Amino acid sequence: MDIDESRASRREWVGLAVLALPTLLLALDLNVLYLALPRLSADLAPDAAQLLWIMDSYGFMIAGFLVTMGTLGDRIGRRRLLMIGAAAFGLASIVAAYSNSAEMLIGTRALLGVAGATLMPSTLSLISNMFRDPQQRTVAIGIWMSCFMIGSILGPLIGGALLESFWWGSVFLLAVPVMAVLLIAAPVVLPEYRNPDAGRLDLVSVVLSLVTVLPVVWGLKELATDGFGVAPLLAMMVGLVVGAAFVRRQRRLAHPLLEVRLFANRTVSAALLIMLVGGITIGGIALLFAQYAQLVAGLPPLRAGLWMVPYAIAMLVGSTLAPLLVRRVAPGYVVAGGMTTAAVGYSLIVLVGSAGGLGLAVLGLVLVYLGFGPGAVLGTDLIIGAAPPQRAGSASSISETSTELGVALGVALLGSIGTVVYRSAVADAIPVGLPGDAGEAAAESLAGATVVADQLPAQTGAALLEAARVAFTSGFNAAGG
Repeated sequence: MDIDESRASRREWVGLAVLALPTLLLALDLNVLYLALPRLSADLAPDAAQLLWIMDSYGFMIAGFLVTMGTLGDRIGRRRLLMIGAAAFGLASIVAAYSNSAEMLIGTRALLGVAGATLMPSTLSLISNMFRDPQQRTVAIGIWMSCFMIGSILGPLIGGALLESFWWGSVFLLAVPVMAVLLIAAPVVLPEYRNPDAGRLDLVSVVLSLVTVLPVVWGLKELATDGFGVAPLLAMMVGLVVGAAFVRRQRRLAHPLLEVRLFANRTVSAALLIMLVGGITIGGIALLFAQYAQLVAGLPPLRAGLWMVPYAIAMLVGSTLAPLLVRRVAPGYVVAGGMTTAAVGYSLIVLVGSAGGLGLAVLGLVLVYLGFGPGAVLGTDLIIGAAPPQRAGSASSISETSTELGVALGVALLGSIGTVVYRSAVADAIPVGLPGDAGEAAAESLAGATVVADQLPAQTGAALLEAARVAFTSGFNAAGG
């Protein structure tokens, strides 16, 4: 009786459990910092710009280095890169936990981003090599993505529990035991893979890739925060121009940093579009809901985090069911069904009101995330399956970069829509005679209006706050539409 060598053995499934650890951790790390911000701000006293950099430096570095790290793994070995990144992530987490200034924390967050950029492409490319059977690979990617959702669920709960008893830096120390387990287990259960014909790393391409991605991501985030301006638009234009030069260089190189020929594959292009749309779908609306839950519904951060758990579970369900559904239904129909479900969720968000609308908003987000789950899993699987095994790292980085840019674009587009609607709707409700700074703050955002309302006489402040909440909810509705 012949044995199908393409089928994964028990060792590969155990290895998948090890690969789930960094995925789980990255999701935890993304969520717990939001809860730690009030205590962190009180301790380190960052100004507004520093606070933004504490939040954004991590994401900037991940987005900027994904392409480089994915290809570097093809050259030096994917398991080796994973272990180097795990060790760096653990050490940087310790330094972040004990940071004594805003500048120090910004620097360590940037280091965490560079280390984090090694983890996702390494885990995904190792999965593609360990699970050669297409059906098993789809299941493995579904489990891998489900772990990210589990991390999103556990993040608010674990972070809240730590902050109840310890200082803000304790949330960063979660990484240390997880990375220690990974470093011990990886040499035992994970095989090593590298591309023997990868050639030397082209440093010019590395620089071009960074100058392509970083200005675009920065510009998108600035548009989401401050609205349209010359600087972010110029930065995005620079990124796009450099990106064109990057693509031309990759086509000429015998051993490119990024295999741009993958984009000629219609399957890969369609899957990347799915990932981009999915990132846009969840990126902006999740940001607006976090503000809605705390500033409109009036929930404290931990309770707001708990209200985020249902839609994280919904995406976990969608990601888990997708590999089972494609055994009976064509992948295109599964993805289309998911997108239709997400559209129904957005239609519910359009109906959310400023009073008593929390349940309806959560139900809408549950449908949005449930609908995106299958597209995320199957899109990733299509990209990885279409790439040759020796280019798995490059394909993984393409997949992750598409999602990162999608989330940034979603924050920019939907965040900007919400901001424009809010400013227009709240303008007539700002009391006459307010000092210039106070009036501008109230007109700029719901958070600013909340601060201003606390400084006004009770009746006037209550009227302003109610108008601001209604205006923000209108922006939330518009983003859902």
